[in-house]
Amino acid sequence: MRASAVRAAAVASAGIAVHTVVNARLLRVAPPAGAVAERVSVILPVRDEAARLDGTLAALLAARGIPDLEIVVYDDDSTDATGRLLAGWAQRDRRIVALRGAGPPLGWLGKPHACARAAAAATGTVLVFVDADVTLAADGLARAVLLLRDSGLDLVSPYPRQVAASPTERLVQPLLAWSWLALLPLRAAERSPRPSLAAAGGQFLCVDAAAYRRAGGHTAVRDQILEDIALLRAVKRSGGRGVVVDGTTLATNRMYAGWAELRDGYAKSLAAAGGHPAASAAQVGLLWWLFVLPAAAAARGSRAGLAGYLAGVAGRLVAARRTGGRSWPDAAAHPVSVGLLGYLTALSWWRRRRGTATWKGRPVTAAPPRRGPRAGS
Repeated sequence: MRASAVRAAAVASAGIAVHTVVNARLLRVAPPAGAVAERVSVILPVRDEAARLDGTLAALLAARGIPDLEIVVYDDDSTDATGRLLAGWAQRDRRIVALRGAGPPLGWLGKPHACARAAAAATGTVLVFVDADVTLAADGLARAVLLLRDSGLDLVSPYPRQVAASPTERLVQPLLAWSWLALLPLRAAERSPRPSLAAAGGQFLCVDAAAYRRAGGHTAVRDQILEDIALLRAVKRSGGRGVVVDGTTLATNRMYAGWAELRDGYAKSLAAAGGHPAASAAQVGLLWWLFVLPAAAAARGSRAGLAGYLAGVAGRLVAARRTGGRSWPDAAAHPVSVGLLGYLTALSWWRRRRGTATWKGRPVTAAPPRRGPRAGS
């Protein structure tokens, strides 16, 4: 390997570590708990979530600071006990609105359809989209809404503290928070309408209801696998602003439990994130140059490689500590994490080309990227 390439990667890795520190200081934080003086509608799409539903609803109903709360739950043709459990909750608490559908129509993916149907029934001036694998703190919902209003933004996506238990979860999941803290200029992302400067997580997303409808809502992103990022882009196209924010103290989330779930989840989404095989290959190649090449050179005695490796580890440490993740020794495996991400990206494209990508028992078909507003948006 060329020494010049290693030195260049080390310098770039150091720059990214510094940018991560800057972003960690700029990351918007929710204000202290207080009362919300408007109606808030929580949108909860569920499919086969019997194991999680009780805990999720209990946490939502225990929310403090929101006297006018409704929870609209859309059961997307569950095959387990989700429907029965949901009906029981709706009977016991009038704040819960229970809806059920028979699956998405042609041209829709399941989650955007469930969110669109639930949002159509919601009556709040603020819509908060929450996944069933998210557990909110007692004041988390109110503080998220207060942050939305205090910031003057149209959409905020509080990033929950990620729970990663198994070794593969600990290798891969921290890359999510690290990626936007390290690579996304947060303040520019708030102001810019550029699609490339959009980051959001559908597991916890808070949006002004008028801005949501002005952007076309989930109808505008009905065929998008990454509907959360697509929704933020639709909001920006309609003149709104939004960004990912700190949700560390607001909620926790275990996105995937174990290797099989993690593998299938990333295989579902990484091809859509790249948009084209060449773009994905370029992204993976850049990350390997930045973080794998220096580590390999360090193993052969390169001082520049060691400096680059340590810079990558430093960036991971900053991201982990800022977002409540496990910092050590996990950060030391950053090159391994990046290598595993490359494998998952290749797997995602392989499954997409073969038509074998599925999620929750349904095939996943990625839509071609849209560069302008959609019809009806």
